[in-house]
Amino acid sequence: MKDPRSLVGDAPGATPLDPDEAEGLLPSHVTTREQLNAWEQMNIAEADVWATSRRRRASAVVLSPEFAENLHRRMFNQTWLWAGTYRRSGKNIGLPANSVRVALRDRLADAGVWLAHAVFDVDEIAARLHHQLVVVHPWPNGNGRWARIMADSLLHAERRPRFSWGVGRTDARAAYLASLKAADRGNLGPLRSFVRS
Repeated sequence: MKDPRSLVGDAPGATPLDPDEAEGLLPSHVTTREQLNAWEQMNIAEADVWATSRRRRASAVVLSPEFAENLHRRMFNQTWLWAGTYRRSGKNIGLPANSVRVALRDRLADAGVWLAHAVFDVDEIAARLHHQLVVVHPWPNGNGRWARIMADSLLHAERRPRFSWGVGRTDARAAYLASLKAADRGNLGPLRSFVRS
């Protein structure tokens, strides 16, 4: 089973590309969805190494809009012209496009307060952050993958092991999406379980 950080494409829950966003594809040799997925995954792997390298960033740095933007840019800068650029169109999920920049800043600040005041344990803060970032959905595409690495980057900053994200589960994608839907209804339990399964 693939790591859910790489489960993309036409799977249920994947964000459809608008035609104008698809025009931003950088590698001209990519002609199929399979090639695109492989190319994106290579780009994402490089960004993941950068985000969780041995040089630990302070949690406050990870929870900054600048880090969030830079991470998305690094994840897709070899694939999409719009990497690290906030979306300008509506999606089937997420907040209205004109509110994503402020909402992202607010969600990151919330996580900083939770950490500073030990409102929740670090795993729960990272899981809550992940869910809230998915709700905001700030980018044209790659939101789930980016939000998973954001959560792992926070765990890294807090000297905690990264989440497993259901690696090895045959139902990883379905369980992941179901846990996000439960979190949408206020039940974080399934997501808390999934991230360490």
